Amino acid sequence: MAPDLLVLREGTEGISTEPYAEALRERLREYDVRRARTPGEERELIASAPVATGVRIDEELLEEAEALELFCCAFSGVGHLPIEALEARGVTVTNAGGIHAPGLAEQAIGWMLAFARDLHEGYRRQRRREWRHFQSRELGDSTVTIVGMGSIGHAVTERLQGFGVETIAVRHSPEKETPTDEVVGYEPEAVHGALARSDYVVIACPLTETTRGLIDAEAFATMEPHSVLVNMARGPIVDTDALVTALQKNAIRGAALDVTDPEPLPEDHPLWTLGNVLITPHTGGHTPQHWPRLADIVAHNVRAHEEGSELRNVVGGGL
Repeated sequence: MAPDLLVLREGTEGISTEPYAEALRERLREYDVRRARTPGEERELIASAPVATGVRIDEELLEEAEALELFCCAFSGVGHLPIEALEARGVTVTNAGGIHAPGLAEQAIGWMLAFARDLHEGYRRQRRREWRHFQSRELGDSTVTIVGMGSIGHAVTERLQGFGVETIAVRHSPEKETPTDEVVGYEPEAVHGALARSDYVVIACPLTETTRGLIDAEAFATMEPHSVLVNMARGPIVDTDALVTALQKNAIRGAALDVTDPEPLPEDHPLWTLGNVLITPHTGGHTPQHWPRLADIVAHNVRAHEEGSELRNVVGGGL
């Protein structure tokens, strides 16, 4: 008997997809939800499954997917998927967009507070058992520019309310209503005008032709020496060589990076050794809520697919 929904075996961030499958079963009690545990089970079950979900589906497995109509990707980005092949087969693709926003936003706020209060310097002195005073700053009265007003940008802006900061959004459609105090478009002069006024710059936009290399040497030259860069989006949005130079020359005060270019960051990369850099290994959005939030989206889409109603997070394929 064909499953209604197949959960592929590959997990993410070192976590099995079994909790994901269980979360889906709880939300879709009237459906047959099965999880493939081996490559053989995947090939067998994908042949008759109308809906599948997982981190990826390669073209070899897709060749076996004779009944597949909907693939729900467990990542926000779908650049690793064979989109053209999926489209040719009439398979609609959805993504996990939005599920990481709360965790990423909290980390961005945490990093801004760490730099405002110089908590990383306090930690260094604690490790040296050094009781020596230093003066920190306050986040209040700062100007924060958020590049990108998707789910992450909105979540960051929402969490900044109450801190007494001025917020500027950079977005493709500045005419749209935005929860920030000010909004500008991606024109270079507009972006640089925002950077020049910013104490903190939070990168929360997708990687596109417009945003690739957006924060380059000219951008760092425009930013004030007391400013801090926070990248929660994609590594190539920031020119890494230009960032290293800016940090080494104290052209900016510091950087907090959940993503880098290259990624993983090589062991001998200078970013590891700079005292004004905080790094996490692309885990900012990874919390215990990852699978439950994704299961909410996929459960909705399974029902919507059957009913012919509107799907959430459609990004490509047989739309």
